[in-house]
Amino acid sequence: MASAQTPEPQPQAALAEVTVSAGGLGQSGSEMTTPVSILEGQELVLRRAATLGETLSGEPGIHASHFGAGASRPIIRGMDGPRVKVLSDGSELQDASTISPDHAVAMEPMLATQIEVLRGPSALIHGGGAMGGVVNILDNKIPTAIPEKGYEGSAELRYGSGAKEKASAFSLTGGAGQVAVHVEGMARDASDYRVGSGWSGGPRVAGSFNRSDTGSVGLSWIGSQGYLGAAFTRQTSRYGLPGHNHGFEGCHAHGDHLHCGSHDDHDHGEDGHDHADGAVPVVDLLSERVDVRGEWRQPMAGVAALRFRAGVTDYRHDEIEDAKIATTFRNKAHDARFELEHLPIGGLRGVVGFQTAKRDFSAVGEEAYVEPTQTRRDSLFMLEEYRWQNWRFEGALRHERQTVEALTSGIERKHSGTSGSLGAVWHFVPGYQLATSLTHSSRMPTAEELYAQGLHMATSTYERGNADLQREKSKAWDLSLRKTAGDTTFSVSAFQHRVDNYIYGRTLDEHDGLQLLQYTQVDARFTGLEGQIRQRFGSHWGVTLFGDTVRAKLMSGGTLPRIPSARMGLRVDTRWNGWQGMAEWVQVARQDRVAQFESATPGYGMLNLSASYQMRTAGGTPWQVYAKANNLTDRLAYAHTSFIKSAAPLMGRSITVGVKVDF
Repeated sequence: MASAQTPEPQPQAALAEVTVSAGGLGQSGSEMTTPVSILEGQELVLRRAATLGETLSGEPGIHASHFGAGASRPIIRGMDGPRVKVLSDGSELQDASTISPDHAVAMEPMLATQIEVLRGPSALIHGGGAMGGVVNILDNKIPTAIPEKGYEGSAELRYGSGAKEKASAFSLTGGAGQVAVHVEGMARDASDYRVGSGWSGGPRVAGSFNRSDTGSVGLSWIGSQGYLGAAFTRQTSRYGLPGHNHGFEGCHAHGDHLHCGSHDDHDHGEDGHDHADGAVPVVDLLSERVDVRGEWRQPMAGVAALRFRAGVTDYRHDEIEDAKIATTFRNKAHDARFELEHLPIGGLRGVVGFQTAKRDFSAVGEEAYVEPTQTRRDSLFMLEEYRWQNWRFEGALRHERQTVEALTSGIERKHSGTSGSLGAVWHFVPGYQLATSLTHSSRMPTAEELYAQGLHMATSTYERGNADLQREKSKAWDLSLRKTAGDTTFSVSAFQHRVDNYIYGRTLDEHDGLQLLQYTQVDARFTGLEGQIRQRFGSHWGVTLFGDTVRAKLMSGGTLPRIPSARMGLRVDTRWNGWQGMAEWVQVARQDRVAQFESATPGYGMLNLSASYQMRTAGGTPWQVYAKANNLTDRLAYAHTSFIKSAAPLMGRSITVGVKVDF
């Protein structure tokens, strides 16, 4: 069948300015006071993985928690869990992923249209506790405009050899008059993934399979001044938990020491659930969410826009062992967010707003190490900017009040905190920016940090909370230098966070791999450097050098656990007509700055390649084919950030091919 091939346009010397939705005022990345990463378009298509953490882990300053193939959260500047807030188009994603690293993030990267990462605590309008940063996932599930030709959509198929992964996704929006409808869906079926050569555990990680399905339907009313819409999303996922050890059943804590009684000899008889068939525990996840979004532009004099975001989530996952449900985790939550963006008043343009959220969490069964809890949080926030000549100044304030109640014991803890930040961006020469920010932020303890008490075998830990924990207080500075135009472009940032009363799980004792974790508070300091520089050679070639490093130390001496290794990489990219190609080498250093009872992780190097071709059919329909090879040398590698790094090394050589059509 004949078709007319139309080459894609060549890139310009200046980097394209992309609006950062999570910034609050529609700024571009070069106007932000702290570094921003934006994945969209073809780059997002090539970078997307099965989990959010793996999708983002190649960005400077961002790593992944890595828990097999089904669960992986982003770690930003050495901070993870509740210190990294994940949003769905500005609304908090209410799942159970902040509770434990073996719990998946309830979103699908293949359905995202853009992913924004704001590093550091500057995005206070989304939460003072997000000291590491904010990840905002944009999608099309609630239409905001009527398609020009009445419909638009996309379809994608891909296959990955490393886990024999088969995945497909589609998106379709149709509308007429003032009403638009959107439907989308995806499916993934991946087997246990293979690891690099030489692993003593065999060629594949047992129980690392991942099967998931996601579907969404949305409806919007769209007018000349805005829109109002709603969407229902249902996600199911079934994935294994590698490294799950039932040899610790019966272990308990005596003071600051572990006692495992008859399990010292590791006789896992009838009471030990020995899994004689070799099967590992399985997570069976169901998340149902309703989103409501709306925007009313210029509703009255002095007001640029009113915005509303709300979400209601009913999340549940069963942990199945020996074909029986052993533990059930439930998370019922809702949140609502109101924003008013005002027009300039005395040169100040900004946003004021209110946010409220409630979460009911429960765990029932063998690993119910946290009693049922209810968390309520209310917040007021504001963000203002002022522009003068080549300067942009920004200030933000947020006040939060939180109540966490343990429903069985009746213990209730209340915390409140005020966070604030000041920042400036100086465009001192066309194409160059110098940015800095100073932030004081507060984070309230989570229900798990307050009330945990019991075995958590997925992470091989016995966790003990502390109901007397106080709020964290962080003082942070960030300094960035960027060049966004010309043949040479770069962005480099230095940062430091000094956190008083930093909350973490301190290991008090260890028994044959089982660790006794006590949530405690200490003063800590995070210091790091991240950046990249790209040199363009002519119109077809470019070379990029990138890297990051972070050190996390206790002020009293010692190191925090599971801090990412330093890394550096070299990337060569090329473009010609509709072709794009990339080759990169990433070198990850040995991590031997470890906490007590923590083992060092050897360094490794990985070679990654990718190629894609974009064209249009005779009818003008754009489509692309792509292929990428990760860890081409089949290197055996371990993620220091993972609780189960020895039981689940990183994936070995994997080749992914795919095709995507937009219509």
